[in-house]
Amino acid sequence: MLGRRRWRWLIPPASSSSTIFLLSLLLSSSGSVSADCECGYSYSYTTQPAKHHVFTEVTESNFARLSGEVSSIRTNTDWIRQAFNLTAEEARGDYGEMFAVENIQLQNDGGDGGLRLTVGSSLVQDMVPTAEIDTARMDMTTGTFRASIKLTGVPGTCAAFFWYYNDTQEIDMEFLSKDFNPQNKSYPVNLVLQSPQAARMGYDASKTNNFLKAYLPFDPTLDFHEYRIDYLPGTVFFYADGVLLAQMDGAAVPSSPGHLVLRHWSNGNKLWSGGPPPVDAIMKVRYVKAYFNSSAPQRHEDWARRCRDGGTGTGTAANSICRIPELTVANVSAKDWFFSEKGNMTNNQTIYGLDSGAAGRRQSGRRGAVWALILATGWWALMFA
Repeated sequence: MLGRRRWRWLIPPASSSSTIFLLSLLLSSSGSVSADCECGYSYSYTTQPAKHHVFTEVTESNFARLSGEVSSIRTNTDWIRQAFNLTAEEARGDYGEMFAVENIQLQNDGGDGGLRLTVGSSLVQDMVPTAEIDTARMDMTTGTFRASIKLTGVPGTCAAFFWYYNDTQEIDMEFLSKDFNPQNKSYPVNLVLQSPQAARMGYDASKTNNFLKAYLPFDPTLDFHEYRIDYLPGTVFFYADGVLLAQMDGAAVPSSPGHLVLRHWSNGNKLWSGGPPPVDAIMKVRYVKAYFNSSAPQRHEDWARRCRDGGTGTGTAANSICRIPELTVANVSAKDWFFSEKGNMTNNQTIYGLDSGAAGRRQSGRRGAVWALILATGWWALMFA
């Protein structure tokens, strides 16, 4: 009786209204109620006339807000730091490459904070210390992929942001620091579709129709800028700060699922990266935003369950499809917009780690815990009515 009286002080006397309130609160915390963006994320891409596209998946990484501790990258389920070596022959350069996890760090220093990928200036066993980090998800098909990057001005490295399936299905944005020329304000970016044709040319895409050198209208070493790849069926668009740099079409556009890669490297090849750099060179990444479709059947099922307009993706339910903010010179505020940091925009989307089965188990476990709480609420209602 004493325990029962004590619980009556802790739990308000049950009534139909209080029970309904508790149930609704529990359901809302479970992620089983309606949320914004459940049917996907949309934008209009550059054609005449502009076309509308919807993507069902989202991965957003705001590195500038993560702590400077290495553990926050080591335990991050969205990204995997790479550790492997390439011989000079494998790297197609004068030196090999040593990709090491310690060359990827987080640093919070105000406006310059974020992820840092370092290329070392001192050789280690005839290899250049280099850095690469990849998304854990390997199921990325068509989508819009964006990275805020501040490039190094130290000559002798290649900074790359790219989508990758294999060496003949790859979409690259590559920046050669040795080619930057502040005197004449020349800052090129190499836009590449690696393809079977490029493989036949010794993986030299510049000998194909799927290579273009574009020039940035700004110095990419002075500040962060958003570089963007829109991979659509049969077409790829490249952007910098929302300005279209190039469009590539045809058979070289990938047809398989892949993942995103941030890489900073050097192998001494005078025709490409040059280097090694005379001093340690740093590529800084503030964020990566990816809105895409998945090749995984389980993800299709998850989307159909969460989309509240019957799984059609037509956006008939209010706010079921969310517009992706476009970063432009006139709309710089888009750089600070993350759906995942808002209160009711991605809470119904299944957490996805390395193993989709594990993700499903986590989701099932959460549902089980919620139903246990609901049953307990019903018990309280009977006991204290």
